[in-house]
Amino acid sequence: MRIGLLGTGPWAQMAHAPALSGHEKLDFAGVWGRRPEAAKELAERHGVRAYDDVDELFADVDAVAVALPPEVQASLAVRAARAGCHLLLDKPLAPTVEQARAVVAAAEEAGVASVVFFTPRFQPGPAAWIAEQAAVPGWFTARAEWLGAVFTSESPFATPWRREKGALWDVGPHALSVLLPVLGDVRRVTAAVYGPGDTAHVVLDHAGGASSTLTLSLTAPPAAAGAGVELRGEAGVAALPDGSDGAVPALMRAADALLDAARTGRPHACDAAFGLRVTEILTAAQDLLDGRSRAARPGRFSAGGPVTAPGRS
Repeated sequence: MRIGLLGTGPWAQMAHAPALSGHEKLDFAGVWGRRPEAAKELAERHGVRAYDDVDELFADVDAVAVALPPEVQASLAVRAARAGCHLLLDKPLAPTVEQARAVVAAAEEAGVASVVFFTPRFQPGPAAWIAEQAAVPGWFTARAEWLGAVFTSESPFATPWRREKGALWDVGPHALSVLLPVLGDVRRVTAAVYGPGDTAHVVLDHAGGASSTLTLSLTAPPAAAGAGVELRGEAGVAALPDGSDGAVPALMRAADALLDAARTGRPHACDAAFGLRVTEILTAAQDLLDGRSRAARPGRFSAGGPVTAPGRS
């Protein structure tokens, strides 16, 4: 499968390009970016072509991997799908439900495969744990904490879209990608409030009868950073194991999943439709945060344009 990379930022440099160039079943064909000089530099580093015209890249490849801000990703994913390219996407799929639905519709109409990269779902330990716990009945509640120090350390990921959207949209998708297959879909976002900085506390009611709480932050003190999920129920207590093998091997497994979905025609569990559902839940939480916090936090971590939350007409 010939694959092109869209994006030239830190994530593209540190994860996507090494994963694509090191994958035995992918032909890494080229790079396109919004900064031509950066695209040229990244392409030269991996011995591939730098494209000035993104549509020319679409015409030359079978698939694209995207390492761009969510809004840019969503619009380009639609164009790539319509050009017949399979999609290896990043989370969140899109910043609005409308844009996420457009990606899903374009992929379905074109008959292309899609995989959204939720890191824990492509790490062996966490992925096996999720599958095991999904088969265990009687979960009562869950607690997920995803605490980053992006804005309290010298992080290359303190990007404009993260400053605008905050932890809910950056690390919230990871937490949801773990909880949804275990506890079932979210029936209702029952509460969402801000804590320090961009910290968001979210309470979810799941279809399986359990509730969960999420604590999400990109402004945690560096010494407090880390992620964890704990389940409690009839079987006792279970904790998500660490995924210790890094982003590049996980991205290579996501590429394996895309290859399999493209070959068989069977959608992957983390396809664009799942990315849409995550976007719907994040939007419902953002609506609650905006409604309760707009007066106290004018202009901070803006949610962007209007969207439709789950359960609303």
